[in-house]
Amino acid sequence: MAGFRARTTDLVDLGVVPYPAITVAVDLGDEPIVVDDFSGRQRSGSVVVGLASGGLRGRGRDIECLQMRLSPPVAHAVLGACAELSTTVVSLEDLWGRDAARTEEQLRAAGSWDDRFAIAEAALVRRYEAGRAVEPEVAFVWGQMVTKLGGVRIEPLAAEVGWSRKRLWSRFRAQIGLHPKRAAQLVRFDHAAHRLAAGHTASRVAAEVGYVDQSHLHRDVMAFAGVTPTAVAVAPWLAVDDIAWAAPAYLSARAPAHPSTYPYVQGPG
Repeated sequence: MAGFRARTTDLVDLGVVPYPAITVAVDLGDEPIVVDDFSGRQRSGSVVVGLASGGLRGRGRDIECLQMRLSPPVAHAVLGACAELSTTVVSLEDLWGRDAARTEEQLRAAGSWDDRFAIAEAALVRRYEAGRAVEPEVAFVWGQMVTKLGGVRIEPLAAEVGWSRKRLWSRFRAQIGLHPKRAAQLVRFDHAAHRLAAGHTASRVAAEVGYVDQSHLHRDVMAFAGVTPTAVAVAPWLAVDDIAWAAPAYLSARAPAHPSTYPYVQGPG
């Protein structure tokens, strides 16, 4: 989780870079945040953004929101609609009903970001425990994709969990929201995007992250983000990640500090 506040009367207009997590943005400002998707449709207020929702832009003034990034296995239980969310944006109310308004009201009334994080965590836990877990085989395959930064082959993973390739393809798509190959590509893209944002050259990133060549990287970035690697490297959306989504010290001490590894990661306000 991370809290964001932009106290300005100027319009904030940000392109959203896809990330290997389902994103829940709870709008707490006086003026609604507006999200435009690639097809020109708009959503305002609290929204849920799917895994591969490229071409999104968020706009607003005097912004205040609490953002949660849920790994797909967790999102399956908390939201129950990963397949439908794969390439789209929906209202949080459409998924949570009246519970969305109640949670938003509690968050608005909270006295601090720590209180807000606690309220949001309680809501997640409540819905997770009442939700439907993904199959262990699906969770294992997703975990391997994240651990290996997208550098996996699907057939050996299917064999490892004792499923046919066809069954894995079908069950993974139904519960995670993307087919396995596309999900692995998204995890690899995310790794590449953050390397680009850290100042590494496109040629170096292509070579080290597992692309055939720089053109392959360019095509992948365009497919997911709708912009060139050069534009991704300076995307404001990625500029705050090291602060907002830094892994807690007790996690980073024993595992790679990559936010998509964990169900959610609590950041500063």
